[in-house]
Amino acid sequence: MTRFTGKTVLISGASAGIGRALALGFAAEGATVIAAARGEDALKETVRLIEAEGGRAEARTVDVADSASVAALISGIVAAHGRLDIAVNNAGVLTLGRVEELPEAEWERMFRINTTGVFHAMKHQIAAMRAGGRGGVIINMSSSVGEHIRVPGMAAYGASKAAVTALSRTAALECIGDGIRINSVSPGPHDTTMSMRPGETEADRAERMRTQLPIGRVGTLDEITGSVLWLASPAAGFAVGLDLVLDGGGSL
Repeated sequence: MTRFTGKTVLISGASAGIGRALALGFAAEGATVIAAARGEDALKETVRLIEAEGGRAEARTVDVADSASVAALISGIVAAHGRLDIAVNNAGVLTLGRVEELPEAEWERMFRINTTGVFHAMKHQIAAMRAGGRGGVIINMSSSVGEHIRVPGMAAYGASKAAVTALSRTAALECIGDGIRINSVSPGPHDTTMSMRPGETEADRAERMRTQLPIGRVGTLDEITGSVLWLASPAAGFAVGLDLVLDGGGSL
């Protein structure tokens, strides 16, 4: 499929996990992918994997918690490629801890990256898309934890991600008149290290998921990639302010 041929697509948090899978998925369908994150070496591996499959990609470092860093990223993309068509704001962090035990610095770090980072990203992406006059698509990675379910030990993370969902919906109303379509995705546990408890093996996680989720397993990277690519495609053109929950029935 070539749904994204000619499109310039930015993926943040593209150095591993869901972000790397999304970068590979967009590139496989013809996009020029800008893989962004803080770690340069891991980003280069993402680009290498894309190019090994015949795709087009480049690595750019960014700190989403720093508005100036994000602004430089977006202006650099537009200068090099003439456009930004699609952005997936996927960068995020998770620290476990009950409310009374979580260090304040960790609360602030999660909000700085998970929530303020999305605000910084959208602020500069929207401006670039408006200036380009072609509209665009923005997808923000939220979580089923926060807006849809509550999990002890994840109050701060859930709060930071619930804020992403609310931010995305309001921005969607503000921007759709300019042809900029904004939605969010709320994953449950997927096949990444973030879904594993401290000291847990993949076999341990599989056993836990048999009873924890109605579907009885974690989601695959192919499944979330397919859903995000659909949401970014013209086939989802009537989806505005949607929060797409991908959690195997965990929030039902």
